[in-house]
Amino acid sequence: MSSPTVAPPAPDGNSFLVQTVSLLSSVASYLRLPAIASTGVAAILTGLLYFKQKALIYPSHMPPGSRTDIPRPSFYRIKDYEELIIPTKDGEKLSAFYIRGPRGGPNSKVTVIMFHGNAGNIGHRLPIARMLLQAVGCNVFMLEYRGYGISTGHPDESGLNIDAQTALDYLRDRAETRDHKYLVYGQSLGGAVSVKLVSKNQGNGDIVGLILENTFLSMRKLIPSIIPPARYLAALCHQVWATDTLIGNVKVPTLFLSGLQDEIVPPTHMKQLYDLSTAPVKIWKPLPNGDHNSSVLEEGYFEAIADFIERVSSGQQLKQE
Repeated sequence: MSSPTVAPPAPDGNSFLVQTVSLLSSVASYLRLPAIASTGVAAILTGLLYFKQKALIYPSHMPPGSRTDIPRPSFYRIKDYEELIIPTKDGEKLSAFYIRGPRGGPNSKVTVIMFHGNAGNIGHRLPIARMLLQAVGCNVFMLEYRGYGISTGHPDESGLNIDAQTALDYLRDRAETRDHKYLVYGQSLGGAVSVKLVSKNQGNGDIVGLILENTFLSMRKLIPSIIPPARYLAALCHQVWATDTLIGNVKVPTLFLSGLQDEIVPPTHMKQLYDLSTAPVKIWKPLPNGDHNSSVLEEGYFEAIADFIERVSSGQQLKQE
């Protein structure tokens, strides 16, 4: 008679946060194409930028298995959650997690809407959600973009913006969350998604804050850093994500989390976004040793988020920093 199978214990959120960062860091090199030295360099780069840019910008299959292997909240000892499938107006079906914080707690009517970076899936970011639950006690809504994880469709700029709007509309219509205060939290590409969403929807007063981590000015302005030989061909990029033209429209308090060792998005991009912001309160939080994916591990990262959320959700005055 065989011995019963014993499931391994769920990992500690902090230790698995480190593993998650390591996993996502392994795909960072995917964004950095080697310089192409040949007589056909211009033609090659032109083809890559115009015809293959979606595959480069949205590597949803990276790390391998990201379209099929999605960790569930229960793996991180998160018990109070829902797995959702939400339809979009253009016919796609989006996967999402709605994770509840402590019921009856001071932030039980605060929901953080998370938009992740350009690789992996929502399951890979669950350690971050768990840290938010522990640090803030809020609810966390994690949306999977089209073409990522088990969501249907193919990612592009217009589609991801539809997805973000779908997420907010769902929460506003849902009986449990329609009277909540929302904070929109975006990492890297997710920051660009977040700025667009907030700039269009802040008039209702239910979006009380925006959190950006390692976000770029625009995809065209990022190309010289990722593919230096293509700097003169950046105009061919049709996935624009012009965050620099939208950040000035954001009128809610904004927290800028910038990893100063970011090897993908130059830290100057975040600093320029901060300077362009006209938010009533904007807070600059530099993370001296944080790179593109490891900023979440830096001392003060979650403390800065927790303090920001506590203050904006309670209506406290924030100090400009």
